[in-house]
Formats: sequence, C-alpha cells, structure tokens
Amino acid sequence: MAQEQEVQETKKKPNKVVPIILGVVLLIGIVFGIKEYIYFSKHVDTDDAQIDGDISPVVARVGGYVDSIAFEDNQHVTKDQVLVKIDDRDYKVKLEQAFAAQKGAGASIGVGQAQIFQSTANSASYKAQVAATAAHLDKAQKDYARYANLVKDGSITQQQYDQAKADLDVAKANYQAAKDQYNAALVQIGTTRDQLKVTNTSADQRQADVDFAKLQLSYTTISAPATGVTSKKSIQLGQLVQAGQTLFSIVNDNSLYITANFKETQLTDIKNGQKVDVEVDAFPDMKIEGTVYNFSPATGAKFSLLPPDNATGNFVKVVQRVPVKIKLNADKATLDKLRPGMSVNVSVNIKE
Repeated sequence: MAQEQEVQETKKKPNKVVPIILGVVLLIGIVFGIKEYIYFSKHVDTDDAQIDGDISPVVARVGGYVDSIAFEDNQHVTKDQVLVKIDDRDYKVKLEQAFAAQKGAGASIGVGQAQIFQSTANSASYKAQVAATAAHLDKAQKDYARYANLVKDGSITQQQYDQAKADLDVAKANYQAAKDQYNAALVQIGTTRDQLKVTNTSADQRQADVDFAKLQLSYTTISAPATGVTSKKSIQLGQLVQAGQTLFSIVNDNSLYITANFKETQLTDIKNGQKVDVEVDAFPDMKIEGTVYNFSPATGAKFSLLPPDNATGNFVKVVQRVPVKIKLNADKATLDKLRPGMSVNVSVNIKE
C-alpha cells in the first residue's frame, strides 16, 4: 500500500522544466523581436551593394607601333606620367611637310606684297603721265584753236594748220593711253590685293596644318590622365595600335564610393546626408562609415540593355531597386585595401 501511495504522489507532481524552457525561449524571442523592431525602425539595410570607383580608360588618339611601355599592370602612377610612346617618325615627317608648306605660303605673301608695292609705284608713274599728257592736250587744243582762226585769214599756211590738228590728235591719243594705263594699274593693285587675301587665307591654313601636325605628334606620347593604379593592360612592344583603341585603364585614387541598390519601398525615409554603416565582406572586422550622397534618376532596370516592358498584358509587379550613391568616410590606409567591385552590407541610420 505504501508503494502504491508513493507512485500516486509521483504522478500528481507537475513537470515544471518544460514551461520554464518555453518561458525562456518566449522571453528571448520577445527581447530579440523588440531589439530588431527598434533597430529596423532606425535603420534601413541592404546587402545588394558594392564598391565602385572612377575608372579612366586610356585610349590611343593616333595609330602607330608601340615604341616603349613604362608601366606594368597594377602599378601606381601619377597624373601626366609618361606611360606609352608610339613610334613618332611618320608624324615628325608630316610636321616637317607642314612647316615647308607654311614657309612657301609665307614666301607667297612676300611676293604678293612686293607686287602691290610695284603696282602702286607704277600707278603713281602712270598718274603723272596722265597729268603730263593732260597738260600737253590742253596746249594742243589751244594751239589748234588759234591756228584754226589764223588759217581763215591766211596768216598761216595750211600745212601749219594741219600740223596743229595732227598734234591735237596725238595729244588726245597720248592722254587716253595714259588714262588707260593708270586705270589698268589701279585694277592690277586691286587684283593683287585680292590675291594676297587668298594667300593670307592659305597661310592661315598652313598654320592650322602645322598646329594639327604638332598635336598629332604630341599624341604619340601617352600620359596618365589621373593618379591611380593601372589595370587591364592590352598592349605589347611593337604592337600596331589604332586610333580609338583602348590600351589600359586607371582606377583613380580617392574616387571610391558605394553603390547600394535599395528597394523602392525602402527609400521613404532615406535622405541625403544620413550616416551609413558599412561592412565589407572581404574585411568583416573593418567598420567603415559613409554618408548618403545622392540617388539615381531611374531604377536599375531602366538602364539595363533590355529594360522590361510592362505593356505586354502579362504584368507581374516586381519591387524595383534604385541605386544610391554613398560616400566613404575613411582614412587612406583603409581605402587602399578596398577595390571596386567588392561586396558590402550597408545600414542607413534614418533617425539621426
């Protein structure tokens, strides 16, 4: 009987372990839920983000054979540092040809100016001849008028009268010839001046050819457009490159930033200037701060090669993502470890 009573008492005792465990789990869940609610009420997170940077492609402006290369892949270079030289002998010859053409144009200008000077001198001489023949014509006209009166009363012979008439005709012819020569000299001056204008235009063209040849020659020396690290070198010594061909790229220093693709439903409380916490996948222990800088003018899908068209009738609403640019606030040693394309997690503090 005693044993049965003991068994009955054991059955009547409730098991308190399970409720305690359930209570602890529930308490932890409540605390975790409250903590997450408080966190996400103040932050907007996304892991669809990566580091970006300004990458400058270096393109050949002229064609030719690569004469020398002064850098290697992943080498740090400074702005205006000479990195590649293209064989410039052809371009030097073209520059010499342009100089020769310019010299010829300059000589033509000198000849034209000399012709104008000569024509002006000739016109002055012809003008003097016009004045002289005009005076001779005036005298011949007066003599002819006197002889015409004298011949009527027989004071002079018919021969003298005829001579006076002949002298008048010669004076008229000489005066007309002098006038024609003078007018021709004036026309010649105008023509020479017009020719000189054409020659001056040609000289300007020759100067433009010289400037262009110099510019083409300068393009045979390729310098770094910015300070940074070289990458994607695609040339070798002796290689023939064409104008417009990309030779290599430079990842610019101090140009790193983050492109975070937030869902459109997350953009409600995100504003410029808000603080951002950044965690880099490659360096999980590295904590970096940033600042929201600006927003893309369109969703990422709109910039894709084949943007979706919702006008087909088979519409399925998909939450779009909008790229947001985030500036990094970190020292140089930290930024030197980062590379464009690295994945990051960002958290925007929307309550500060």
